[in-house]
Amino acid sequence: MPINYINFNGNVVPEDQEIFSIENRGFRYGDGLFETMLYRDGDIRFLNFHVERLQKGMELIHLDDANLFDEFFIRSRSEELIRKNNMLGQQVRIRLIVFRSGGGLYSPTSNKPGFVLQVQRIEPTLRDKKVGLIVGLYNEFKKPYSDLAKIKSLNAQIYVLAGIYKKKMAFDDVLILNQEGYLCESLTSNIFVYYEKILYTPALSEGCIEGVMRRVVMDMAQDEGIEVVEAQISPEIMKRADEIFCTNAVQGVQWVMGYKQKRYFNKISRILQEKLLNWNYDVSDEHD
Repeated sequence: MPINYINFNGNVVPEDQEIFSIENRGFRYGDGLFETMLYRDGDIRFLNFHVERLQKGMELIHLDDANLFDEFFIRSRSEELIRKNNMLGQQVRIRLIVFRSGGGLYSPTSNKPGFVLQVQRIEPTLRDKKVGLIVGLYNEFKKPYSDLAKIKSLNAQIYVLAGIYKKKMAFDDVLILNQEGYLCESLTSNIFVYYEKILYTPALSEGCIEGVMRRVVMDMAQDEGIEVVEAQISPEIMKRADEIFCTNAVQGVQWVMGYKQKRYFNKISRILQEKLLNWNYDVSDEHD
């Protein structure tokens, strides 16, 4: 078996090497956040959006030196690891974890960041194009919403429990509700619902992650003349919707084929999938 390497605080080491002490705040308290990115065709897709979200998240949880995690830093460190792991020319999932260094109990002794960077080869799959997802609704626990809900936090208990339910019930994905019982997101993605010629997605105020691909898809849809509305969405709409699809930075757009006995079309999601393959984002169109 070939050795895979990671970057821990600037040092490239084998990924099976022990790097954390028991005092690590990411481990003890989930005190940090992460970005998952797609490396394709020689670059990281929508890197500027990932950097913007990461830096905003670091500032929100009072981590120092957010400006150090810029496009040059992430691109250069990622390409170093991709070369080291012999993944050039492949599609690669990049995961950057940023945590608060130092000790302390709930009150930290330092707000300096540490990081772990990991790359993983993405094996090709035909599921996205040929077969839609069968989804369930996870309602054992609901996701609370606040300004912290939109960041990709290391505190992921709700997703772990939803993942256990997904596996137990043999779903491809599950949709998560917020504390008021409205649609929030799926296990790994933002969600979109196409109903009566309008494309709906949960508003950020509903507790969903501020997804990079969510942002891109909203702009692609508007570019196609499709009205997009950020809203509070009842799960009852799943019984009447024309289409439902999921979006994230690595898998792009994934159409949902069915929920219970309901089956959905994939016209809009197919249009967006094809558009995404050749989508060049004009920086003049960027929004906050």
